[in-house]
This record gives sequence, C-alpha cells and structure tokens, in this order.
Amino acid sequence: MIDAGSVETALRSALSQGLIRQEDTAAIFYDLSFLASRIKYLTSCFPPATLHGLAIKANPLTRIMELMRGFAPNIGVEAASIGEVTMALRSGYQPDHIVYDSPVKTFSDLEFALKTGIHINIDNLSELDRVNKITMAGSCTMSGSAGLRINPQIGLGTILESSVAGEYSKFGVPINFFREELEKAYLTHPWLTGVHLHVGSQGCPMHMLTDGIGVLYDFVADMNRKRGRIGFPSISVFDIGGGLPISYQSATSPPSMDEYVRKIAERAPMLFDPASFKLITEFGRWIYTNAGWTVSRVEYVKRDPAINTAMIHVGADLFVRECLNPRDWRHEYSLFDQWGRLKEGTDDHPYNLAGPLCFSGDIVAKNVLLPRVEEGDYIVIHDTGGYTFSMWSRYNSRQTPRIVGYRADRFEILKERETLEELQGFWR
Repeated sequence: MIDAGSVETALRSALSQGLIRQEDTAAIFYDLSFLASRIKYLTSCFPPATLHGLAIKANPLTRIMELMRGFAPNIGVEAASIGEVTMALRSGYQPDHIVYDSPVKTFSDLEFALKTGIHINIDNLSELDRVNKITMAGSCTMSGSAGLRINPQIGLGTILESSVAGEYSKFGVPINFFREELEKAYLTHPWLTGVHLHVGSQGCPMHMLTDGIGVLYDFVADMNRKRGRIGFPSISVFDIGGGLPISYQSATSPPSMDEYVRKIAERAPMLFDPASFKLITEFGRWIYTNAGWTVSRVEYVKRDPAINTAMIHVGADLFVRECLNPRDWRHEYSLFDQWGRLKEGTDDHPYNLAGPLCFSGDIVAKNVLLPRVEEGDYIVIHDTGGYTFSMWSRYNSRQTPRIVGYRADRFEILKERETLEELQGFWR
C-alpha cells in the first residue's frame, strides 16, 4: 500500500509542476515503480514459464497495458470481451499471451479468437459445442489452445457479488452437477487440453482458492489417466484464475503471494512441473489496486450539527461499488491543503464524502474522521488502482479525469482529461 507520506511527496511535486490544473477537479495517480515491483514479486513466486494474464477489466488503460508488457517477458493479459482482446492486440500483446474468458461469446467472437491463436477458456457446454462445430466445419482451425471453465463449487466468500464458486454461479460448468458431462467432454475432444477456475476476486480467504485448485487438480489427474488410455494428449494448461485478497486498510495484513504459492504446491505439487503443466494466472486487483490513488478538490463543505459533508468531484461515477455497497468496499482517506501538505488532527464531527452525481446514494464514505476540511483542500482516496476507472459511469455526463503515472518526481500523462467535445462524441 502507498501511505499518506508517500502520497504527500507525489502530490506536492505534481502540484508544483502544474500537473493538477484548475480544470483538474479530480485526478488519478499511479505509482509506476510500485507496479514494476509488484510484477517482479509475482514472477519470482511462480515457475518461469507461467503466463501471468493480467485482468484487463481491472485496469484497461492502454498506456498501463503497454508498460506492463515491458516489465517481464511472461506478462500477458486476460480479456473478458472481444473488445478487450482487440485492445490487447493493439497494445502489442502476442496472441499466445492473451487469455479470453467471456461467458457470452458469439459465433463470430469464437471464430476470431480461434483464427487469432489466443487461448480460449470455454465457459459452458453449449459453447464447447459451438467451438466444435466451427472447427469441424473447417471455417477455421484452432491455432491456439482451449480450456473449459469449471466451477469447483467450494463455497462463497464474504462478498457475495464477487464470489463465483458457490453451488450456483453464472460462470463455468458446476463439477458436482455435471461430472459425467465434463468427463465426456474431455474424453471426446482431444484438442480440449486446458482447465480454468476462478473462485472470487475479493473476500475469499486463501484456503478457498487452494481448495478450488485442488478440486480441479484431482479431476485433471483422473482425466489424464483416462485420456492416456485412448491416446489423447494430456490436459496440460491449468488456469488458476486470480482472486488473492488485497488490503484496503493499513491495519490488516493480506496473505502474501509466496505463501499462496507454497499452499498451492502442497495441495497440487505437479502443477509446478513444467513438463506436466503450463500455468496461467489472472490477477488484476492484486496487481493494480494498491498502486493507485485518487485525488479530488473539495468544492464545498456543509456543516450540520452532527455531521459534516465534503462535496467532492468523484462519486459513484468512479466508485460505484463503494457507493452501493459501503459495508464491503471501504478505503482509507487523507486530507491535504491546497499546496499538497498533509493535514493533521481530527475535526469535532466526522465527514461524509459526497460525490457530484444527482442521486442521494452518491456518497463515497460516511462518518470519516478527518482534520478540519476547508474549501480548496484535497481529499485523497487510497488504493484505487483497480476496478475504479474501469467501471466509470456515464451518468450525468461528467468528464473523465486526467490520469498520471509517476516514478519518484518524474511524471507521465497516462490519459488526458476528457474534453467537452470528446464527451459529446460519446453520446453522438
């Protein structure tokens, strides 16, 4: 996590260099050195041949995708739509470094993916039939590889909407309900050489992730024995998904990546044998979230008898989960004066941080203890590098903010603030 002191250093430097202009009522910052170190740590934990498919949905900024590709040779991307596949190709990713996971792929989507040579994670048995029909028809051949997403059905985490391995899930084929059908699929299609799972993206403890991997590991071992008897190649691509929890609170300690890898190796030791398996990971939140922070100018302060309200320039447009489910999605907040100096102390009354959108639920956080907030101060919301700007809402037609990357006191504009003409073009 990036602490308030480090944010202060970057914010003061950005202000002094004119990177936060009068029109920049809000901005998003990324510590690029933090991202580079995150990738270095990730790749050091797994076998060298592991493909790390960073989840585009967590952070689809083109410049970030380009930078991440250069941090390590085994960095790829996980795409959740044909649009994200196209973005990855245009950002310089080779097809064999792209994993395609959408649960609603059309015939044309599948044909494009098959011809391009990317790895496809097939979501359901009907989609498997489609892929088979396309390849059997001869309209295109499979130049990449394919796996089948299997729901290990090991339970739900603490955040319902981000848990996808319960008895029911909209994703994948549930292994307890369709074991026979899954076996038939792997014993019918020799080209089906991969498996894929994802337990959840936050709120799932580490043992749930390893339990899910273990369920599929046992299934693959059984299938490979049976495939070997009929002359089929082994299932050799094992996509473990992402989901290792991160911390939004400095007082909590999330599990470490190296501890997670040790637990996987204990439960599924052959996964780390490069002669047996090619591993794929799909981390997104773990990579990006703690690297970013959002700053907003305080436009007004409303002081009521029991509560203060700081009116800021980001709300449910950037923090939709936080506004609609504040119990599960909470950040830390810091206050800085107009020159970027960290303010100390605690006001007599707490603050609601209210956004600019026209509905009453547009409150990023309630009852936040802060120093006395004045108009022109800056509120910083910590740990906003993933699943924030990628979920931007067009409600009220607000301009997207300037996004800035930095290494020490060297800054780079990753994405410029949207102009009014560009905003109009969205609706045209």
